[in-house]
Amino acid sequence: MLEVILAAIAGYAFGAIWYMSLAKPWVAASGIQTDADGKPLNASDPKPYIIAFLGAIVVAGMMRHMFSMAGIDGVGKGFVTGLGLGLFVVAPWMINNIMFSDRSKSLIWLDGGYAVGGCTVIGIVLGLM
Repeated sequence: MLEVILAAIAGYAFGAIWYMSLAKPWVAASGIQTDADGKPLNASDPKPYIIAFLGAIVVAGMMRHMFSMAGIDGVGKGFVTGLGLGLFVVAPWMINNIMFSDRSKSLIWLDGGYAVGGCTVIGIVLGLM
């Protein structure tokens, strides 16, 4: 269970760095309302952050289960499997949602990149443990 929590923290931290560094293009692409300073109006609402962390725990838990069932161990295998899950399982679903919605297609790279990177980081941490 500890490895799941640590992997979730790492994936969540990756997301924080990803979206902080890409905040301006993401805010523009997502179309969310902002204040006069350009910050999202709901930035002080803790619910999205809590849900994001709970989601990271769920993803890390399922990835740990998959790694155990498939005999995946070590950093290299964790990296490749995490990358593959993000790139070939999670991102295509996100792309579907973006393509069928009236949202900026740049979200494919912004949100899809987060999914791929987050799964990769979680895979690396699980591979280390």
